[in-house]
Amino acid sequence: MTITQHATEAARVLRELEDSSSSVRLRAALAVGATPDPCFVDTLVERCATEPEFFVRDMLTWALTRHPVAMTLPALLREVRSQRAQARSQALHTLSKIGDRRAWPALTPALLSDADDEVARSAWRAAVVLVPDGEESALAAALAAQLGRGERQTQLSLSRALVALGEGVEPALDVAAAGSDPRVRAHAMATRRLLRDPDAGFGCAIEEAKRVVALGGSGQEGR
Repeated sequence: MTITQHATEAARVLRELEDSSSSVRLRAALAVGATPDPCFVDTLVERCATEPEFFVRDMLTWALTRHPVAMTLPALLREVRSQRAQARSQALHTLSKIGDRRAWPALTPALLSDADDEVARSAWRAAVVLVPDGEESALAAALAAQLGRGERQTQLSLSRALVALGEGVEPALDVAAAGSDPRVRAHAMATRRLLRDPDAGFGCAIEEAKRVVALGGSGQEGR
């Protein structure tokens, strides 16, 4: 393929990434991932911030993971500081898929407690993947500070992130379970149950924890 042909093909694919049809955008993202090229990186990152369809966003993330980290990491690290919530969320999601721990410093307390639930959930998942050895306890404490937050799906995401850190999260869960906020206590107890019994459903765990809290229990009974 000549330079002119390559430029023409690249221009066509870039146009298709902004097509009104989601199926066309999906095919374009697939094509970019199948034939990685540095000229696509900035557009892929920018498109992640505005793409309305989940499956297309996921393909955009896959396409970015197909490019060298040296090209994608700087752009994604800029994006986690964006004013746009979707840009932050999708950049964090992509960083979790790339798994390069050089991105760890970007997982700031502000992102872990982001006011947007989708951003916070992406930050929790990315943090668990990227946390350096020896930093797990500090991360567990930071995540435990978010216990009780949001609706069930957000709480489930946080519980899964804490469980993924392993038994080292138990001290942070114990502190939260002994607190005064019944919502935080119930969430901490439910997470502790999932840690000990991964097959337990979160819905059952949280409802049982709520009953324990309502009855004045600490969740420590029978330990």
